[in-house]
Amino acid sequence: HFPLSISKLQKLWYLNVSRNGLSDPLPAIPVKGIPSLLSIDLSYNILSLGSVPDWIRSKELRDVHLARCKLKGDLPHFVRPDTLSSIDLSDNFLVDGISNFFTNMSSLQDVKLSNNQLRFDISKIKLPFGLASIDLHANHLMGSLSSSINNMTSSSLEVIDVSNNFISGHIPEFVEGSSLKVLNLGSNNLSGSIPVSISNLVELERLDISRNNILGNIPSSLGQLQNLQWLDVSINGITGQIPGSFSQITSLKHANFRTNRLCGE
Repeated sequence: HFPLSISKLQKLWYLNVSRNGLSDPLPAIPVKGIPSLLSIDLSYNILSLGSVPDWIRSKELRDVHLARCKLKGDLPHFVRPDTLSSIDLSDNFLVDGISNFFTNMSSLQDVKLSNNQLRFDISKIKLPFGLASIDLHANHLMGSLSSSINNMTSSSLEVIDVSNNFISGHIPEFVEGSSLKVLNLGSNNLSGSIPVSISNLVELERLDISRNNILGNIPSSLGQLQNLQWLDVSINGITGQIPGSFSQITSLKHANFRTNRLCGE
């Protein structure tokens, strides 16, 4: 069990007990307990929290990691959202509350909400400007990326994972100035073709658009992505040939083109 005596540690600012065998119940730690705490990680134990405890929700925390703690219902409301830098609530049973979850999270850099049951229209999401990484894979996201992804790709955003959802529409055009390094759109309901403007993602290292309904040719502009290491366009309806420009991507380590309609030599 988690000892109540830990609440008496006046100078403790970092507490990580993840990936152990800690079980319920959590002690009734006073709201003012562990007064110096900035970072807490209770992930991957045998806890059934149900909701985020008040003593965590009400603190001026920087990092809150509660993956696989059997959280249920809506996403939590934090009393001081402006201090949060990193949040991991993945592998839980959260269903709603994302429409205003990011409100006032002006310091947020990394958020993981993957493998929940969140239902919302991704085109309506509003993210904090300084966000660097967002992982929403394996939820029930709907709507189109077309009007949202360039709003999501501010100059600071490096990782987007929205794979294993129900997102539809086309892969949008990409504007210059993006810092995106990882873009995972795999296992959705995307259609249309790969836009020529994909070449604007000059920092891109990993691109996964597998298991969609993508048609058309692979644009030769993809060969301009000199930092690309991982490419997966498998299980789509892509036609034509693999462009000769791919020989220019000297950093490429993994390329999966299987189960398409490619032809040629």
